[in-house]
Amino acid sequence: MNDKRPVNLDIGTIALPITAYTSILHRASGVFLVAGMAVLIWLLGTSLSGPEGFAQAKQCLSSFWGKLVVWAVLVGLSYHAAAGVKHLIMDAGIGESMKGGETGSKLVLAVTAAMVILTGLWVW
Repeated sequence: MNDKRPVNLDIGTIALPITAYTSILHRASGVFLVAGMAVLIWLLGTSLSGPEGFAQAKQCLSSFWGKLVVWAVLVGLSYHAAAGVKHLIMDAGIGESMKGGETGSKLVLAVTAAMVILTGLWVW
């Protein structure tokens, strides 16, 4: 074993490329969506339980926190879908180079920014 290999234990000094950040965010958005879907399924179940449940779900969704949760889940879904489409395009052999990956990552962030605004206008 080579004991003289370089070791960097200060993770704050490591500069990651934009592709790494978008990849990490893709995984994090997937985990976030699992929790978000649990909330949305609970809301669906509550709304389908009867007239009182429907009124409770409607009241929850019209509150600030309810709208914030729905908006956050839609933003997470938008990012995850955009990054997933990028991976599908890369699986087709398009944009597999570092330059292509950077361009794809910038497109994912641009599409997500547009979706953040559009879903915000729709929910609020």
